[in-house]
Amino acid sequence: MMSSRVREHKWFTPWLLVAPATLWLCVFNLYPALNTVYMAFTNKKPLGGGELVGLANFERMLDDDQLVYALTNSILYMLVCVPLLTMLPLLLAVLVEKKLPGLTFFRVAFYTPVVASAVVVALIWNWMLDDRGAINAILQALKVVQEPLPFLTDRWLLLFSAISLTVWKGLGYYMIIYLSALGNVGKELHEAAAVDGAGPVRRFWSITVPGVRGTMLLITILITVSSLRIFSELFVMTGGTGGPGGRVSSVVMLIQMYSTGFTGHLGYASALSLLLFALTLVPMVLLARLNRKDA
Repeated sequence: MMSSRVREHKWFTPWLLVAPATLWLCVFNLYPALNTVYMAFTNKKPLGGGELVGLANFERMLDDDQLVYALTNSILYMLVCVPLLTMLPLLLAVLVEKKLPGLTFFRVAFYTPVVASAVVVALIWNWMLDDRGAINAILQALKVVQEPLPFLTDRWLLLFSAISLTVWKGLGYYMIIYLSALGNVGKELHEAAAVDGAGPVRRFWSITVPGVRGTMLLITILITVSSLRIFSELFVMTGGTGGPGGRVSSVVMLIQMYSTGFTGHLGYASALSLLLFALTLVPMVLLARLNRKDA
């Protein structure tokens, strides 16, 4: 009798097991996503509103100078970070893969910035790049410059300082990913190429790079998305102000600015969120199609 009841209710057991995870996804992922899409077409504010306004929020984007600055910064961030964080970690991975004395120290040194908090690291860079910071002190001591460089007050110097921070912090993370991929590249291929007279550079481009092409695509997608969604580095290094004239902000910073405070505009912030989603989706689709053609 007991076994027949167990058989009768066995179909229900899997649903019980996935119910908590399904509920979690619906409450904290699906509902917020759908609610964001809805609010993008409303004039919702923290203390009122909520009426449908059609495409008014998207039309507002066309006249938003701050959005132009943010898009320029985010795209420039992506154009610089993608090639650097795609190739430099691979070169580091090839280096630290060698069994040479002392490389354990370098592995730890390269990976240490990854485990450090982005906010803490950005604060340290702020201290180093300040007018009275270590970098300017060294440059002035070496007579390279006469006056302190405005790393934190000039728009472009501030932006590229943040990009340098992102590249430096991401090297170790992507190096570890490449190290796992290099383990699947056959050593016999390198040995055979060396016997045929191929040098290290030739073997790198003809064997190593094709062997980790799938990993390179994955890393390119990760860097593209994270570059377009950059927030912590720019927020901390600009003190939350977006730099001089607010011209060193990112799209995420604009979303944060419009979605907080009593005077926030949740509808416009939601529209910006949809724009950011589209921006991150387009390069992912293009990269996937390029990878399919190569395959």
